[in-house]
Amino acid sequence: MHRFLISAAHKSSGKTTVSVGIAAAARARGLAVRPFKKGPDYIDPLWLARAAGHECRNLDFFLSGPDELRAQFARHACGADLCLVEGNKGLYDGLDLEGSNSNAALARLLDLPVLLVLDARGMTRGVAPLILGYQAFDPAIRIAGVILNRLGGSRHESKLRAVIEHYTDAEVLGAVHEDEAIAIPERHLGLMPANEAGAADKAIAAIANRIAAQVDLDRLLALTATGLALPVCLPARRSAEAPVRIGIARDRAFGFYYSDDLEALRAAGAELVAFDTLSTAHLPPVDGLFIGGGFPECCAAALEANGSLRREIREAIEAGLPTYAECGGLMYLARSITWKGETRRMVGVLPADVRMHDKPVGRGYVRLAETGALGWPRAAEPPETIAAHEFHYSSLENLPADTRYAYRVVRGHGCDGRNDGILVHNLLASYTHLRTSARYDWAARFVAFVRLHARRAGTQRSINGN
Repeated sequence: MHRFLISAAHKSSGKTTVSVGIAAAARARGLAVRPFKKGPDYIDPLWLARAAGHECRNLDFFLSGPDELRAQFARHACGADLCLVEGNKGLYDGLDLEGSNSNAALARLLDLPVLLVLDARGMTRGVAPLILGYQAFDPAIRIAGVILNRLGGSRHESKLRAVIEHYTDAEVLGAVHEDEAIAIPERHLGLMPANEAGAADKAIAAIANRIAAQVDLDRLLALTATGLALPVCLPARRSAEAPVRIGIARDRAFGFYYSDDLEALRAAGAELVAFDTLSTAHLPPVDGLFIGGGFPECCAAALEANGSLRREIREAIEAGLPTYAECGGLMYLARSITWKGETRRMVGVLPADVRMHDKPVGRGYVRLAETGALGWPRAAEPPETIAAHEFHYSSLENLPADTRYAYRVVRGHGCDGRNDGILVHNLLASYTHLRTSARYDWAARFVAFVRLHARRAGTQRSINGN
C-alpha cells in the first residue's frame, strides 16, 4: 500500500488541485484510491471523491479522538492501493500552541509521510530556508518530498530546483506550472462543489493530465510505499429495529453531507430517499426529512419556481413530519432569502427571513449545550457539550422573541451568537453542521425520533415503500 498526507506551508497553496490530480492520475493507472480530507470540509471531498472514484472521508481531531481517527482511517483504507490524505491550512497550523490538531499531528498519528506543496510564485533562493525550517521544526515528521506549484515557467523551475538541490536534501517530486486551465472555480464558501460543476469530470481529467506530466508519480509511489498493516476494523452493525424512509435533498442546491453521517443513518435503520429540490414536483413518501447544507442562495430562483414542492414540504412539516435541516437547509425552510438585492420566497415553515452578507457571520468550530427542548431520544451518556462546526455568510431576521432553541451556543455563533437549533413542530433547523462520532451519534438519535413518530402516527413505511 502507498499512503501519505499532502500539506502546504499555508492555505490557498493549490494543494487541492495537486491532490485531485494525483488521485485521478493514480486511478488512471488502475490503482484503488481512497481519499481523505483533514478537518471540517464538504467541498474538497466532493472533488477528491470524484477524482478517486470513491467516497472521501473526513478526519477531524476536534470531532473525534485519536483512537477513533485511527479506526476510521483503517476501516476506510480497506482494499486500497493508495491512501491520500489532503490536509487543511498549513502543515503546522492548529488551534493551540502545541499544534495538537495540526496536519503534522495527523501525519504523526497515522504514520504518514508528507508531501509538501509550495506555492512558489515570486520565490527563488528563499525556498531553501522555508524547506529547511519545515524539516527542522519537528524532526518526527517525515517530509518525503516537495511539489513546487504555480511556477512562472521552465526558467523559474530550473532556478528553484538548483537552489533546493544546493541547500537542502529535500527531493523535488514535481513542478507544476501556473495554468488557469486547471484552476477549480471558487465562490464565497471556497471552491465550487463538484456536484454542481457540469464540467467537473472534464476539469479533473485536465488536472490529472497536467499532474501526471509534471509530477514524478513513480518516485512518489516509491517513497510512500509501506508494508505496515492497518488494524482490522469491522463495519458498523445495522440496526435490527424496523426501518424508516428518510428523504434527503441532494442536488445543486444541497450537497453538503458527510459520507460517514449517511452511513450512520443507514446503520441506524434509515433508507435514504434522494430528491431534487429544483426539479422534483412532489415530496416522495417518507417518514422523515434531512436537508443538508449547500448553496440555496445560488439556486434561489429555481427553488422559488418549484412552488409545488415548497408547499408540500411546508404542509408536511406543519403536520408533524420529523425533519432535520442544517445551514443551507435552514435557509431553504425560512420565509425568504435576500442576496445581491434580490429576494426570493422559500418554504416558509420557519418564521424568519435570511439575508446574505459579504463576509462570514459564523465560521469555525462550535460547541453546543442542549437546552432540553429537543424531542429526539437522548443518548445513554450524552456529552456535556456537542462538538460541531459552522460556516455561513447569512443571518436570520425577524425571528420571534419566543423562538424555541435546541442548543445554547458555548462556542461559535449559531443563529444569534447565543442560540442555535430552531424548533418548530418536529423540525430542528440549525446553522451548525453535526458530525456523527463516538462522542455523539446524532444520526442514531434522529432515526430513533423518526421511528418513534412513525409508530405513534401509524404511518411507518417499510424499506420497499409499502
